[in-house]
Amino acid sequence: MAGQERIEQPRLEKLSRILNRGIEPYPHTYRRTHTNREAIELFAKTDGNLPSVDSPELRLAGRITASRFMGKVAFFDIRDGSGRIQIFFRRDSLGTDKYELLHDLDIGDFMGVTGSLFKTKTGEITLEANDFTILAKSLLPLPEKWHGLVDVEKRYRQRYLDLIANEDVKELFITRSKIINCIRDYLNTRGFIEVETPVLQPMYGGALARPFITHHHALDQDLYPRIALELYLKRLIIGGFDKVYEIGRVFRNEGISTKHNPEFTMLESYEAYVDYNSVMEMTENLVCTVAKKVLGCSEVNFAGEVIKLDPPWKRLPLREAILEKCGLDFMDFPDADSLRVQMQKMGMQVDPLKDKGRLIDELLSTYVEPHLKQPIFLIDYPLEMSPLAKRHRDDERLVERFEAFSGTMEIANSFSELNDPREQRARFHKQREMHAAEVDRAKAAGELPETEMIDDDFLLALEHGMPPTGGLGIGIDRLVMLLTDKQSIREVILFPQLKSK
Repeated sequence: MAGQERIEQPRLEKLSRILNRGIEPYPHTYRRTHTNREAIELFAKTDGNLPSVDSPELRLAGRITASRFMGKVAFFDIRDGSGRIQIFFRRDSLGTDKYELLHDLDIGDFMGVTGSLFKTKTGEITLEANDFTILAKSLLPLPEKWHGLVDVEKRYRQRYLDLIANEDVKELFITRSKIINCIRDYLNTRGFIEVETPVLQPMYGGALARPFITHHHALDQDLYPRIALELYLKRLIIGGFDKVYEIGRVFRNEGISTKHNPEFTMLESYEAYVDYNSVMEMTENLVCTVAKKVLGCSEVNFAGEVIKLDPPWKRLPLREAILEKCGLDFMDFPDADSLRVQMQKMGMQVDPLKDKGRLIDELLSTYVEPHLKQPIFLIDYPLEMSPLAKRHRDDERLVERFEAFSGTMEIANSFSELNDPREQRARFHKQREMHAAEVDRAKAAGELPETEMIDDDFLLALEHGMPPTGGLGIGIDRLVMLLTDKQSIREVILFPQLKSK
C-alpha cells in the first residue's frame, strides 16, 4: 500500500491544484462532435477544406497517451475507442493560465478538446486546440511500458490495462464480436430463431460434466448453472419451433487449461426434420462463411499451420481414426474392463471407475486429437459415449454423432437427436447404474458427480413427441482461438477465471 501511495501522491497533488482552480475534474458529460477516426477521415476526404458545418470547431475526446512540451507549444496524443489523434496546443491561443493547466495533466487522464484540423509539416492530421476540458483525472499511472504490457497474469487479471496497452488485444475482441454477429446472421438468414433458456436449472443435463451448485433461498431449492443448452432447446422443438438456437454461457466445474475455462460460450442449434449429415454440411459452411466475412479469406494461420476451411471437410469414422493411430479397435472389447486392461497394456494410466465411453474418449484425446490440424469430422461414435444421440441406422452399436476438429481442438459436436422417449429413459437409467460407483465416490468427497441426472420433466416433454432433429454445439471460444491464431482460451475471453490473490 505504501508503494501505491507514493505512486498516487504526485497525481493527488495535481488533482488538488485542479480543484483549487475551481475546476471539476470528473464532469458528468462531454458533448463531442466526432470520434477521432471520423475527424481524421473527414479531413482526408475533404483534403482539409471542411464544409462550414464541420469547421472551424470540432469537439474530440479521449485518454491522453503521450505529451510533449516545447516552450510555448505542446503536443498531446489522445485515444478514444476509434483510434489516436494528435492535439496541438499554443500558449498564445489558450492563454497562459489555461496553458499551464496542461502541466497538471498526466498520461492516462481523459480530456475533451475543441479546435480545428490541420496537417503538420510531417503530414500528420492534427487538431489545433483553442480550448480543452478535463474529463477524468487518473490517480494511478498506466503500465510503465503501456504500449506493450507483457505480464501475462496482469493482462488477464487487469484486462482493462491490457486493452489500453495492447491495441491488438482490443482488435481481437472486436473480431470476436464480429464472429458472433456473423454466426447470428448466418443462422437468422436460414430461418433459425434465437431464444433464451434458463441459466439456473433444477436439473443439470445435456452433457457429461460436473456442475456448479447454488441455492435459491426463497424456493429453498438447490439450482445448477447450466452445463449445456440442449434439453431446454429440445423442448422448444417439441413445442413447435422448427429451427432454434442460443448463444450463451455454460458452466462446468472442471479443470482449467489452454482449452478449458470453467465458464465458456456455446452456440447450440436444433433443426427439425434433419439428421447429422445435414448438420455437418451446415457446420462446414457456417465456419467457412464466418471466416470469409470477418477475415476476408477461408484460410487461417493457427500455431504455424495453414488451416483450409473450404468445404467439404474430411469425414472419418472414429473407429478408423483410433485404429489408425494406436492399433486398437474398440469394437473388439465388449465392456469397460476388457478395454481398460488393453489400455493398461499400452502403458496408459486408466481410472478404474471410467466407463467404456470415457475410456474411448481418452483414446481419442491421447492418440488422435494431437494430429487433427486440418478441419475434419470424426463420425459414428459408440453408443456408450452419447446417451442423447440416435442409434446409427446401419450399426446399432454406434450412434449418429460427429465431432468437428481443427487445430487439434474439438470445435463442434452434433447428433441425430434421440427422439424415442422409451429408449431415452432407459439410457438415462442405464447410465446412472454404470456411474453408481463414481456417484458414491463423489458424494463421499462432498462433490457432485460428473454424470447426467435423470430429467423427468424433459422426458415428459419428449413423450409428447419430438420430430427427427439435428442438433449442433459449437464452442465459440475455441472457434475464435482458431480464427485468430490464439493458443490459449484465456486470450479470447475478456475476463478468464483466475485463482484469487
